[in-house]
Amino acid sequence: MNEKHLQYIQNVLDEAVSTNKFAGNSCLVYQGGVIRGFWTSGYADIETKKPFSRDTICRIFSMTKVVTSIAAWILIERGKIDIASPVSDYLEEFSSLNVCTPEGKIVPAKNALLVRDLLNMTSGYSYGGLQDESHRQIAVLISKIDSALKNGTEMSGEEIAKQAAKIPLSFEPGESFEYGISADILGVLIERVSKMSLSDFFKKEIFEPLGMKDTAFFVSAEKKARVASVYEQYKDEDGKRALRKTTEPILGIANAPEKLPAFQSGGAGLLSTVDDYMKLCRMFAEDGALESHRVLQAGTVRAMHTLHIAPKLQKVFEEKHPSLSGYTYGNLMRQLIDAGQSTTANRGNSEFGWDGALGTYMAVDSGNDLAIVFFTQCKNDGGYTSVARKIKNIVYASLSGKDDISKF
Repeated sequence: MNEKHLQYIQNVLDEAVSTNKFAGNSCLVYQGGVIRGFWTSGYADIETKKPFSRDTICRIFSMTKVVTSIAAWILIERGKIDIASPVSDYLEEFSSLNVCTPEGKIVPAKNALLVRDLLNMTSGYSYGGLQDESHRQIAVLISKIDSALKNGTEMSGEEIAKQAAKIPLSFEPGESFEYGISADILGVLIERVSKMSLSDFFKKEIFEPLGMKDTAFFVSAEKKARVASVYEQYKDEDGKRALRKTTEPILGIANAPEKLPAFQSGGAGLLSTVDDYMKLCRMFAEDGALESHRVLQAGTVRAMHTLHIAPKLQKVFEEKHPSLSGYTYGNLMRQLIDAGQSTTANRGNSEFGWDGALGTYMAVDSGNDLAIVFFTQCKNDGGYTSVARKIKNIVYASLSGKDDISKF
């Protein structure tokens, strides 16, 4: 790998900070069995001039879904969960679901909600909106979770799942794609099957084996000073982009929980550092094990980034996620299936990963033994951002021409 070329990453991070796109950001790149470089720019807190550093703790929001998927597959490969079974086999409250019809009626669902629907976001559960009664009721539920946080009466994951089961689905399970609270329901399913809290299961089966000491659903007192502040973009009096701090909950998740929350969100609840999350990525890139600590079997890793939504749903996915051209979705992650249609210079079709609401991003490319982790904390720029795409282009341009892209 041309590590000299990787230094262009610093320019991208600096530009994002100087233009008030982000307050601060960092990037870690692994390839060929070693860390190839770390870059950072800006502040974890502008007001106190606290630098954005390698041990800065960030809220990873939807990158939590990747951890939840790993947890589910640990139980799948042990024969504890069957992805083709109804969710009601594990969570009985989901046995009698209703669905919204295109005409605006609410009728009993014909299809059973399957575990794979939770893994593939084909459940019919959204993150709320105004499109139909399902979206409206989920928006109300998320608002209730936020309100409970603010008044000190937190709702548990069990309570949230039971309320979600009463909300009509936006479509018949398996018949469309909608990004939403599926991973939160899956988190509760994992708790029921494992007879452990999601926090304890993650810690025992994933975090401790991988040495992820700074990843959790809350921040202990001794680590509080390392947590990055959250910023949002706005236009100042001159119409220029500026940043201001925000502490409002997002998707039912407290800004910086100092104790284990009642709602351990499988969809958005974790905080982590770039080094911790890179260990997770390296585990994927190294066939399920890191430094002799095996989390997943090699065949399971392959399944996780090859099993995906049905071809008939691909058009729906592409319409709802136009920035992910060339990708499909499965196991709570994007999966590259056509590098020729991608918006970045991918090499081969072996890349997969996801991102978070505050701009965090991860990519694993098993065929090139490559992983990228990018962290920032800005409310307006989640998802597959221009900064993440620029970083990926620099990284792929740095690969030599002899990398094995046919590992899988």
